[in-house]
Amino acid sequence: MSASDTSDIRRHMERLAAAGVDVVRVVYPDLIGTDRAREVLLDHLPSACEHGLAFCRAVYHTTPQGDVVPVAGGLDAGLPDVTVRPDLSTLAVLPWEPGVAACLGEVADPATGAPAPESPRDLLRTVLVRCAEQGLRPVVGPELEYFLLEAAPGSPTGWRRSPETTGAVYTAGLRADPDNHLLRTLRALRDLGLGVVTGNHEFDGGQYEINLTHSAALDAADRAFRFKAAVKELARKEGNLATFMAKPFGDAGGSGFHLHLSCNDAAGQNAFDDPAGSYGLSATARHAIAGILAHAPALAALANPTVNSYKRFGPDTLAPWLIDWGLDNRSAMVRVPPERGSGARLELRLGDASANPYLLIAGTIAAASLGVRAGEEPPAPLQGYGYDTSRAALLPQSLPAALDALESDTALTDLLGKDFTTSFLTYKRDETERFGRHVTDWEFTEYAYHL
Repeated sequence: MSASDTSDIRRHMERLAAAGVDVVRVVYPDLIGTDRAREVLLDHLPSACEHGLAFCRAVYHTTPQGDVVPVAGGLDAGLPDVTVRPDLSTLAVLPWEPGVAACLGEVADPATGAPAPESPRDLLRTVLVRCAEQGLRPVVGPELEYFLLEAAPGSPTGWRRSPETTGAVYTAGLRADPDNHLLRTLRALRDLGLGVVTGNHEFDGGQYEINLTHSAALDAADRAFRFKAAVKELARKEGNLATFMAKPFGDAGGSGFHLHLSCNDAAGQNAFDDPAGSYGLSATARHAIAGILAHAPALAALANPTVNSYKRFGPDTLAPWLIDWGLDNRSAMVRVPPERGSGARLELRLGDASANPYLLIAGTIAAASLGVRAGEEPPAPLQGYGYDTSRAALLPQSLPAALDALESDTALTDLLGKDFTTSFLTYKRDETERFGRHVTDWEFTEYAYHL
């Protein structure tokens, strides 16, 4: 490290010590967007910055149940390390955990110094470099929904919605949130500096939505990743479970991860706005929409990345089912909100809450970038209520179909990178194979007595 690096680290340490912090939690996203981390005592922060923290690379290939999937570069290579160094520019004191600050980690191959192929944060960086070559700087505003659950011993899952109030869509206060979960969460996330702006109770019992302000794409992905981890931690602290699972209950709707996307040009102006253009949108915006529609089947693998994700789809769900777009139309996959000028943007409603923020944002920007490069116009926008298969093509209806679409979309995978794509497909196909061998409660109920 240089003398200036050492001085910068010391300044951070002095600031943290003055705030009563003696531990720094270094966190990075794995392949599915969950947080992996290590606690570093403050006195050892200089060493962590200089030498890095060693993690087994196969943590990227580890399932939620703890099994290691045989992805190239993991088991076959003898379970080598990756090195994670603290990104001190992202340091923040945790409001709910005295004496602890957290920061993101930069992941690299210790042999080459290059980013790890599976690193979601670095994948997004790579896509953004390609986008910058077109003179565009993406701006993203994330919207995420989740369910809050409380323990229910003796129930099939051990959890129930908290509360189970129905019919309280778009409300706030004690009617739908008698324990003030939303208020406490909003205040804690605000104090963490995540740029949260609003929150409300959503359609179903125990379901909430919190919106984050828009910012440059990498910053937005960082904040969305930290947001999901923080919401889950805050729930755990109170003995509850916050889940971003796409559709945790058969009798309730799913949870979405909607992205608002615009682009600034080199002069910092909104490149999607054009009062003289069709629908008040620039050619760049229309080409971006066309690109997202063209690559939607492949994009579904990143936006809807679990077996469970596809149970959120269907007619009358307000979740996309068809590949279409519309002007201020929430039944379309891509919605263009009514604002123009500096607020001109598109809203991709395809993603569900289980998506890895880095991969969803990277895939969306890559598809939009390909559309801008191709220069094609989108079809006419959807009129009226959607979900009519005679008017638009179906999205993939299962994870295997989406993975096949991703593999065959070579234009998109070339932007995402061969190594990442191979790792992701291998990991996710293992998930579908394991699910195919699992006997569900539904099967037993349906068949056991009568057959």
